[in-house]
Amino acid sequence: MIENHKRIFKTRYFSNWLEKTELTDALLLNAVEEMERGLIDADLGGGVFKKRVALPNRGKSGSVRTLIATNKNDRWFFMFGFEKNQRDNIDKSDLKFLKQAAKKMLSFSDELLDITLQIKELEEIHYVQKN
Repeated sequence: MIENHKRIFKTRYFSNWLEKTELTDALLLNAVEEMERGLIDADLGGGVFKKRVALPNRGKSGSVRTLIATNKNDRWFFMFGFEKNQRDNIDKSDLKFLKQAAKKMLSFSDELLDITLQIKELEEIHYVQKN
């Protein structure tokens, strides 16, 4: 279960992509929980990880890939997503950019995080306690 001190975010780019999919915040929270248990598809270096997320009524092999910046502790940033049928993977220049972005985001102070939320560069996913 995700603890309250953890903060999980979506970048504006990721949120825009997310709207075109069947992916939900609940599925993203589940992906973070899986990663906390060690279920990571790939460590791409520089704090960037690849995680497959199953869409409703589809298995993980036919679903989406997400790229997440995380310190695997209290900060999780969904940065990029794609469906496997749209592309196989990201190229080296995209990965370089994502690693640079991950480094910056993972170093944000709480104050800077709050500013990025206010200007809508990030959106926070809030964990809702299950009954």
